[in-house]
Amino acid sequence: MSRILIKNIKTLLGVYDEAPSKLSGKAMNDLPSIDNAWLAIEDGLIADYGSMADWPGISDWRGLEIIEADGRLVLPAWCDSHTHTVYAGSRVGEFVDRIHGLTYEQIAARGGGILNSAALMANTEEEVLVESALQRLNEMQAMGTGAVEIKSGYGLTIESELKMLRVIDQLKTLTPLTIKATFLGAHAIPKEYKANPGAYVDHLINDMIPEVAAQGIAEFIDVFCEENYFTVAQTERILEAGIKHGLRPKTHVNQFNAIGGVAASVKYNALSVDHLEVLTDEDIQALTATSTMPVALPGCSLFIKIPYTPARKIIDAGLPLALATDYNPGSAPSGNMNLVNSLACIYMGMTPNEVVNASTLNGAYAMGLEKSHGTITIGKKANLIITEPLREPGEMMYSFGRNKIERLIIGGSTSLGHRAKS
Repeated sequence: MSRILIKNIKTLLGVYDEAPSKLSGKAMNDLPSIDNAWLAIEDGLIADYGSMADWPGISDWRGLEIIEADGRLVLPAWCDSHTHTVYAGSRVGEFVDRIHGLTYEQIAARGGGILNSAALMANTEEEVLVESALQRLNEMQAMGTGAVEIKSGYGLTIESELKMLRVIDQLKTLTPLTIKATFLGAHAIPKEYKANPGAYVDHLINDMIPEVAAQGIAEFIDVFCEENYFTVAQTERILEAGIKHGLRPKTHVNQFNAIGGVAASVKYNALSVDHLEVLTDEDIQALTATSTMPVALPGCSLFIKIPYTPARKIIDAGLPLALATDYNPGSAPSGNMNLVNSLACIYMGMTPNEVVNASTLNGAYAMGLEKSHGTITIGKKANLIITEPLREPGEMMYSFGRNKIERLIIGGSTSLGHRAKS
């Protein structure tokens, strides 16, 4: 039995005896905490916690690792609910194209973007994909991420999509991170189907989805519902087929245009609607009183210079909000949740408390992990961040571009943070 005791914690953040499934509206600014605290871990789970003033002491020192956290904050590890971390090669050429004035949509229209990644994917061996993705995941872990969702979507053929999902499945055995897999065959229309996109939708529904479900290598299904990608009607058909095969919907919606994708996603009980850089009052109304989690991806807004998700409009309407990196080679080539959190404060008007909740509990909810991740609660997985000496969580967002994490505990195993190792 592995045992860890963290003691003399300056502030233990995100503490719940009984954790809610998610936080919405004004409650997102609540961050229950204990000052001068301790926390005990047994076999990878949170076993107990409390104030040092009420600390019961140690009766059994056998196999016990003690961590002194004087002056440090302890909080749940980040839960990154939207990534594309399995990919081949680089799209740095498109980065230069944007510097020269082309937009993301213009690059995609001439065969770049997702189709570029799909061409690279088809010619890359699984072993290479595993090695490169594992390196990215290790970097994400060093920056505080403890759980991550990874999408396919750079295959666009049944062979390449299954290859990507097999890689994701292998990664689950190679990293201590909790990983959720999403089938995103509806990421773009392949070149060979440009004249008949309906035929590709039929292929997705009749061939790809049944095979993915039969192999049991994805939990969610996703669709990029956007102009020049998949229409609302096509999105609904794909989501309905996914549900029939046991895949719960998650969607890319409203990145560039509001075309009704939010309402369609809610209609099919999507676990999350992601992007939302363009958001209408009708979209807000569609999300009200639903179980669907809005997810913002500010790293994408920064990198391709598009509007940021209107977080204040969402939260002030009483809705929940999660934050994620969108780590991918074209529009957000970074898995740094600390940067995402800073951007959310600086450009989206979120408070540090709201950001912590959006990146922990609400991020866990957007992956279906709210019962096991995202708060300091007895019985939950011991995925924890131990910061450098800090006075308050806002210092993590204030110090943008820096990693203020000193140590991580992922599933009860300790490691040094990125900055401490450098």
